[in-house]
Amino acid sequence: MCNSPLHPFLQSLPKCEHHMHLEGSLSPSLLFTLASRNKITLPASADSAFTSPETLLDRYTRFTSLDDFLRYYYISMGCLIYEADFEQLAWDYFVRAKSDGVMHAEVFFDPQAHTERGIDYETVVNGFEKACKRAEQELEVTTKLIMCFVRHLPVEHTNETYIQAEPHLVSGRLAGIGLDSSEEGHPPRKWHEVYGKAKKQGIRRTAHAGEEGPAEYIREALTHLDIERIDHGIRLADDKELMREVAERKMLVTMCPLSNLKLRCVKEIGELPIRTFLDSGVSFSINSDDPAYFSGYILDNYCAVQEAFGLTVQEWENIAKASVNGSWCDGSRKDAILKEVDATIMKFGNV
Repeated sequence: MCNSPLHPFLQSLPKCEHHMHLEGSLSPSLLFTLASRNKITLPASADSAFTSPETLLDRYTRFTSLDDFLRYYYISMGCLIYEADFEQLAWDYFVRAKSDGVMHAEVFFDPQAHTERGIDYETVVNGFEKACKRAEQELEVTTKLIMCFVRHLPVEHTNETYIQAEPHLVSGRLAGIGLDSSEEGHPPRKWHEVYGKAKKQGIRRTAHAGEEGPAEYIREALTHLDIERIDHGIRLADDKELMREVAERKMLVTMCPLSNLKLRCVKEIGELPIRTFLDSGVSFSINSDDPAYFSGYILDNYCAVQEAFGLTVQEWENIAKASVNGSWCDGSRKDAILKEVDATIMKFGNV
């Protein structure tokens, strides 16, 4: 909880989350539960990180880079074996998201990270989809599943994964494609072929760009992949011309403040281009990325931004509405969420 007088407003503000990896919500406590249930021995490590949930959580406070984080990320997801595991993982996230004011969640998952270790693709999708349907029925949180390609694996593997998922993408069972994992050394243009195919089939497209990589990676993602959203995108501020183009196109940038801090992309939240984006008319949303690893779900990220920048209710209204309008849900759902945003602004407008 932040110390800002706006905290009750931030908690009440209806939220859309667009940048959250379901595997990144695997808490140490759930990890150890799954390891025990599935009879998996967690690895020994020099820093004894896997001794207990507490030692693992402590290790998460000391990531040195994106690759350092990803090492633990991929080890931990090795405990996800059965459909029920994936369902439980996603359900735990949706319950927490609901308590933070999330009304609509567009969540990433990495099928390659599971099929590479022998888990059937359908096992992953079925488990996550069950949690999504339950969230809509029991929590009234609408959802979209977005399949990400893992960029450190060969592009040929990406193409195979796309073919496997193609029926789900065309039918709308999956809402679109994304691109994640290690950014440095993996320029977006390598995936132009599969993204071009997706565009021809009318499939939604987004990609991680400009997190650790340069602004040029954002430009590549726009020109070679023809993406509709930019994930992370903090290096956009390094290219004024590109930033002006993104603002004019009303393209949503899905920012993840605590992630950027924990992975040392910035030394403090105040270094993020929040103010620059607001002043330049760039549409962006605030998201949690991998909340179990970065000590913060979506409300924690809202609070971190507020403490660093002291935004006004009006500025938060602009962020909230940009977040809704940049979502991939249908018009009627957007209208319903915008109505709730307006009601919240009316209630807290004098704060």
